[in-house]
Amino acid sequence: MSGRRDQHEPEQRGRTEPTLGNLDQLDAPPRQATPRDDLPSMKAEPRGARAAAQPRRKRRGWLAPVLLLLAVGAIGAMWYGRSYLSNSLLPRTELNDVLGRAQQALAAGHLDGQDGTSARELFQAAVALEPDNDIAHDGLHQVGTAELSQADAALQAGQFDVAAQKAAVARELLGGGSDVDHLDQMIAAKRASQVQVSTLVDQAQQAFAAGQYGGDRGAGALYRQMLAADPGNAVARHGLDQVGDALAAQAQKAIDANDGAGADAAIEQLAALQPNNAALPGLRAARAQAGQQDGAALAADLQQGDDALRNGRIAGAGDDTALAHYKAALALDPDNAQAQAGLGKVAQALTVQASAAMDAGDAAQAGKLLDDAAALAPKSADIAAARAHLQGMQQQPAAAKAPANDGQDVAAAAAPAPTPQQSAQIARLLQQAQAATQRGDIMMPPGNCAYDLYRSALAIDGNSAAAQQGLQALPGTVQQLFNRALASGDLVRAGRMLDNLADLSPGDASQGALRQRLAGAWLDQADRQLAGGDRTGAMQALQQARKLAPNLPRVLDLATRLQSGN
Repeated sequence: MSGRRDQHEPEQRGRTEPTLGNLDQLDAPPRQATPRDDLPSMKAEPRGARAAAQPRRKRRGWLAPVLLLLAVGAIGAMWYGRSYLSNSLLPRTELNDVLGRAQQALAAGHLDGQDGTSARELFQAAVALEPDNDIAHDGLHQVGTAELSQADAALQAGQFDVAAQKAAVARELLGGGSDVDHLDQMIAAKRASQVQVSTLVDQAQQAFAAGQYGGDRGAGALYRQMLAADPGNAVARHGLDQVGDALAAQAQKAIDANDGAGADAAIEQLAALQPNNAALPGLRAARAQAGQQDGAALAADLQQGDDALRNGRIAGAGDDTALAHYKAALALDPDNAQAQAGLGKVAQALTVQASAAMDAGDAAQAGKLLDDAAALAPKSADIAAARAHLQGMQQQPAAAKAPANDGQDVAAAAAPAPTPQQSAQIARLLQQAQAATQRGDIMMPPGNCAYDLYRSALAIDGNSAAAQQGLQALPGTVQQLFNRALASGDLVRAGRMLDNLADLSPGDASQGALRQRLAGAWLDQADRQLAGGDRTGAMQALQQARKLAPNLPRVLDLATRLQSGN
């Protein structure tokens, strides 16, 4: 049904019947119905006729550029597709090979190098092939961590240059970090300690060559300082063994020579230096056996010296005097306090005899006795006062021979009166001596201590009562200073005061008790140091106590604990 109607047919509103039309013109092109648009009609010519009538028009000019752009786009698309396939879809043979060899080098510990086969070089090559490859970046981080671990191992082995080099590589690969910073600080500290250890090696070797094994600057102490700075130092350990062998030989030599004090000192130093030295048990046993023999001989000499002193056999020819027996005791034990006190008693007895000779007008005999006494106790206050008195006697020997007038003694008659200038000088010296006493400068410094200032005053006026009283009062003052120092815990000052007292008043029986008090204070300090882990300090404090009271039970107990390591 065509839907068209005959133009001659009157317009109807009714039904249109279907019609087949003219079947004879099926092959003819269909005619188009002329629309009714109320416009003027135009004559349309056939396409073929118009084309024949007009010449062919040229192609449009934009077609060639469009085709060129399409060709370029097609080529780009093909290239992108090829790259995508090669990077994402096709197997990455070269990259995988580099990563595989890098992992093998890392597992084998071949971290860095210059020949292109190290883990670092291979992982960096992988990054160059594919900058965003996570496996390659993670591998470089693993290499940095491994370099850091090897740097720490080199540091512990004392290879500071190797440690520094590997730490630098780790810093580059890891980008720094607290672990790398801490390792650099440790390397710097170890290098500084190495310089110190090198200096200590030279000092220790020099001390060993000079035979200085003990003491703060001895070879043993220096080698111990080296081990404290570098516990694994083989040079220090070998040097310490050499010092131990030398001390053991020194102790044995002293035992063979009956030098008990020398043997004890060497054994103590060896025990402090190497408590587990294999030679110590045998040395102690030999020293104990020799000590028993020496102890019996020492006790006999001390007893015989006391008996001779009571019987008036003070000094002189023969070996049965107090002086001879006390000297024999000191030969066995040079630090024996009882024997030293015995010599002081001999000096006191000789001073008493000298005073009696001066009273009898026998200046020559008095001078000889004072000389003998001064040889035993050169700094005795009593001897100094007696010698000053004798000097006053000898200034006018003629007057000394004249009879005394009005009950005056010979010495007073013989002594000239000091001039005003001398009296002023004596007054100044006495004032300076009192100030020195208050400072505690009893025997030192020379020339400016209380002892020397009082003697200078007596040299001007040997009969100066103030100077004699000040000089003879020094022992009592020193004892007071000792008590104050001990109460305040200043054991070094207390020991110095005790030494001053031994010089000023040799043979004073009260000094034995003072020595034991000071020894107890040193032992208290040693106990505190041992409890705090300071074995070296405890050993030094023990040595101080042993010098003061070697037979004190606490001394023996502490020595046993130190030697056993408890």
